Amino acid sequence: MVHFTSRDPLRKKHYWRLDTKAITLFQNENSSKYYKEIPLVEILSIETASRSHTMHCFELKTANVDYYVGEDPSYADNCSQVPPPESGIGAHVARSWETSIRQALMPVTTVSTSSEQSTEPEENITDMSQLYEIFPDEVLGSGQFGTVYGGVHRKSGRAVAIKVIDKFRFPTKQEAQLKNEVAILQNLSHSGVVNLERMFETPERIFVVMEKLKGDMLEMILSSERSRLSERVTKFLITQILVALKHLHSKNIVHCDLKPENVLLSSDNEFTQVKLCDFGFARIIGEKSFRRSVVGTPAYLAPEVLRNKGYNRSLDMWSVGVIIYVSLSGTFPFNEEEDINEQIQNAAFMYPPIPWREISSDAIDLINNLLQVKQRKRYTVDKSLQHVWLQDYQTWCDLRELEAKVGYRYLTHESDDARWLAYGNQRT
Repeated sequence: MVHFTSRDPLRKKHYWRLDTKAITLFQNENSSKYYKEIPLVEILSIETASRSHTMHCFELKTANVDYYVGEDPSYADNCSQVPPPESGIGAHVARSWETSIRQALMPVTTVSTSSEQSTEPEENITDMSQLYEIFPDEVLGSGQFGTVYGGVHRKSGRAVAIKVIDKFRFPTKQEAQLKNEVAILQNLSHSGVVNLERMFETPERIFVVMEKLKGDMLEMILSSERSRLSERVTKFLITQILVALKHLHSKNIVHCDLKPENVLLSSDNEFTQVKLCDFGFARIIGEKSFRRSVVGTPAYLAPEVLRNKGYNRSLDMWSVGVIIYVSLSGTFPFNEEEDINEQIQNAAFMYPPIPWREISSDAIDLINNLLQVKQRKRYTVDKSLQHVWLQDYQTWCDLRELEAKVGYRYLTHESDDARWLAYGNQRT
């Protein structure tokens, strides 16, 4: 087949092979060397090309690149001969490929008979498609190791998010580590952490099935009126993040990639329940041990990771400091035109009067105590939760209201009730 892409206009010719999982583009018919693999799960749509302005026959759209496939020589005025099928040129060849790919993308509707389903307990089923349907056109997010799609549990109709991880993208050692860490996270159960339901594996992919939520904290910041959050909302969200981190850290798990995109929201309401997600980089780190491999997203990374000095759970606390700064101001705490790494390593953070003159000095104090280059000086989860900025009556009331909605208590502690109730009575 002849093809080119939205990134590379040069026409290439490869031998295409379609199976149940992917389209593989080989160098020739007999070669085992392949140029590219297009997983079917990454194809967002397939569209017949408009004949009015183009020579290609159909388009495959993925999140990162569009493929323009086929070549119709009848489009050119000077061409009257029908090319042979093995040339990969011609509308008839392209049409048969377009049809085959469309059929391959059709969702599986019947996976087994009802009697077979009832005899096999869910936990024994190893084929993901028997339990869940994945929606290839509903992309919820994508990262270094894979893409997250919307899906549904076939039996109950419950909406889920399914992370599809391509094994070819990372070495065997990392694959084993990833499976080990997913297994650990599967045993994690906390209201502030996205629930991991199941993990499935094929020779090419790992599928991680998680609960599906509404949106993320970054969307919330960007869509808010001033592209930043109020102190009240920020305190409410940050407390929830810290409570979830406290649980992770107590299990010696460090998230390593905390950022607003990885803080998911349960509803569109400002005062919603939030949950941490995307543990693709999560590391199991003991009380005093350090890790050295570079992880995470540069803008939220602590100096020790950039310096390759080794890191521990205080890495997450630096990220919390950046999240508070971004939430309250709508900008990063460093000048993006200059060398970010240098600024992070020197903790060269600025608080320009707009908007910081409107923000309390207590908020700035907590940020400063989290953005400490020396790890031993950086606030821990417990110290942060006890900080005067978060020890706030309104925040306590907002958290109690959320706990009443979800039906159980996990963010506040009854030992504080008398203090806050007395404070509330005093105010009124």
